This record gives sequence, structure tokens and C-alpha cells, in this order.
Amino acid sequence: MDIQLKRGLTEICVLTMLGKGDSYGYSLAKDAARLMPLSESTLYPVLKRLQEAGAVETYSTEFNGRLRHYYRITALGRKQLSDFVLEWEALGRIYEEAVKVLGNEQIQGGTQG
Repeated sequence: MDIQLKRGLTEICVLTMLGKGDSYGYSLAKDAARLMPLSESTLYPVLKRLQEAGAVETYSTEFNGRLRHYYRITALGRKQLSDFVLEWEALGRIYEEAVKVLGNEQIQGGTQG
């Protein structure tokens, strides 16, 4: 997968998980792993980028005597998520046409025509 595409999808995956509710790093990585592989070492730079862009904000709460840092999606983050859904609908139509052109056998077999 193209690195830029993967980076964008990772950010959307994180915003999607935060759209369900506030979360902390470990829990977020675990939940996001249902959609795509996402280690904590990948997650934290993504969260930092999203926070710097204003799509995510943080706050801390004490849990078992320690501070736990939570992340929450902002209005800008929700807009980015909404924009992604609209763009993906157009990409879906292009994908469907490409599948028709190539045919399932060419796609599954990876043959070139």
C-alpha cells in the first residue's frame, strides 16, 4: 500500500475510533486494530499530528493513582471524517468501474493485461 495512503487511512481510523468516544492510547490502539494493524508506536505520532492540526484534543484524568491522557475528537476532526466519507463515496464508484474493466480473475490472479 502506498505510504501516503496508509498514513491518511491511519489518521481516519483514529478519528473514527475517537468519534465513538474519548479514549486513551492503549485502548485506542486495541480498538483501532479491528480495522487495521496499528501499534502504539505508530499511534502516538498520528495522535500528535492530529492534535497539532486541531483535529484531536487531550486532557488528563487520574486513574489508579496515575495520570491517564485521553484524546477526544474536535469539531474539525469530525469535519475531516465527514469529508473523508464523501471522498470515499467517489472513490468507491471509481473502484467499482475499475473492477468491471479488469474483471475478477485478473484482480485475484494479479495478472497483467
